[in-house]
Amino acid sequence: MGFIDQLGRMFEDPPPSYVFELSQTGIAWGVRSSKRGQGPRTGFHRFPGEVLAVSPVKDNVLQPEVFAQGVATAIPVNGGKKRRDAALILPDYCARVAVLEFESFPGEPEDQLQLVRFRLKKAVPFDLDTAAVNFHAFKAGKRFEVVVAAASVEIVARYEAAFRAAGYAPGFVTTSMLAAMDLMPGKDLNLAVKLCDKVLTVALCNGRHPKLVRCVELAEMTFEEVMAVLYPTIAYAEDELKRKPARMVICGFGDATNPLREQWSADLNIPVEVMQGHWGPPGEFNAGLTGWLQAQEGVQ
Repeated sequence: MGFIDQLGRMFEDPPPSYVFELSQTGIAWGVRSSKRGQGPRTGFHRFPGEVLAVSPVKDNVLQPEVFAQGVATAIPVNGGKKRRDAALILPDYCARVAVLEFESFPGEPEDQLQLVRFRLKKAVPFDLDTAAVNFHAFKAGKRFEVVVAAASVEIVARYEAAFRAAGYAPGFVTTSMLAAMDLMPGKDLNLAVKLCDKVLTVALCNGRHPKLVRCVELAEMTFEEVMAVLYPTIAYAEDELKRKPARMVICGFGDATNPLREQWSADLNIPVEVMQGHWGPPGEFNAGLTGWLQAQEGVQ
């Protein structure tokens, strides 16, 4: 079972056939094949201008009509099926992801949610009392670790509305980096580094389980800007987790990938690899989509 399934899957059998990943640049889409052993269809719809502005605190949809039209026409759909179940992968920067530690954790879901909301309240820039919150708790030694994803209900609702209007039922919603966890190696301490538009997301992962997730909007994509995020993240690993990442896995850097791999590997003394999926390496706008599809197909 993939990490994203453990975080909170709302569809048991079968999972949605359609999946969308959103970014400021456009909509990455995928359609799972009904034929066993056949890979998914995927594509990308680029927005004509500034349609979305990703933010955790204000409306992300600048041009609702253009966004709705993009959703409605992104996938070439055959047939007249009225309701199409879909998974929706939101940009990392519109939500907040945290890993919380507890000495003990309640058994009742309502008590669990209340405790998680209390601990997370000062760590998010929006009203947590009305936020959409999902979490997954697991035992780590003598403690409990809880991976929490939270986002403004209004922001999520605005994204979902365009899909519902187009005939999709977005019953499963997550963020890009969480969905991309299934593209990480299944062992060791790994550092995932993903760029999408001007947002850098880094995650320290024990195998595919995040220990720390940071999401930063860069003023510009430069080596120095990225290093300003990587250095304290690696320091946290050495100070708090008592070990250095075994590898760094990168995604979304385009033509700069190979030069950056060499420079980061030399400066940080960590092997640097390109994120890989079963159907090839994901790009800047579809890492979450690729991870989600891979998890649904049971590919490791």
